[in-house]
Amino acid sequence: QTAFELGDALGALGAALANKAAGIHAVYLVDDEKEKLKRFDDVARRAEAAIAALPKEANSHYFRAFSLGRHSQLISIAKALSQGLAGKVRESLDATLKIAPKHAEAHTALGLYHAEIVGKIGGMIASLTYGAKGASAEEHCKTAIKLTPDAPIALIEYANALLLIHGDKKEDEAAALYAKAIKLKPRDAMEALDIAHAKAQME
Repeated sequence: QTAFELGDALGALGAALANKAAGIHAVYLVDDEKEKLKRFDDVARRAEAAIAALPKEANSHYFRAFSLGRHSQLISIAKALSQGLAGKVRESLDATLKIAPKHAEAHTALGLYHAEIVGKIGGMIASLTYGAKGASAEEHCKTAIKLTPDAPIALIEYANALLLIHGDKKEDEAAALYAKAIKLKPRDAMEALDIAHAKAQME
């Protein structure tokens, strides 16, 4: 709450701080789906204002992708694709990585972008229509882990990507990634929430 208020008061200069706090709160601590969608839409609006003011700041673009990606996960894949959300997410992640090639969370998000589309509509259509590929999903997720080996979310989302692409065939590998994430010591509230979520998934 304090991080959000401090960031929001600074406008575009504090947008990344406000969006991170609001986004993580919405992901893990807001249960109502309509309220979640409203929060993600607020993050998107703040990110778009930040892009207009600070176009060379990687996190301006990243949080637009984050918010639209999370919004897409709450509605049907058909609806998300028909609204053009996939293209907007990809555009923002590409912009983020062009500015900051070592932005680990953007690599994780791009990995999930590929995995979600491949998992939902199949490899051939995903590749032809959206340029989404299972191999690219794994490559980006592995890059994120190399960049931030002690970040629980990098391991957790790689596990999720493997399950989206391969299903039960990669269940053991995904479980091992979750187990590794759970053993990490959280460095902040976000990582504590990531680890708590991973533990809940393993129960």
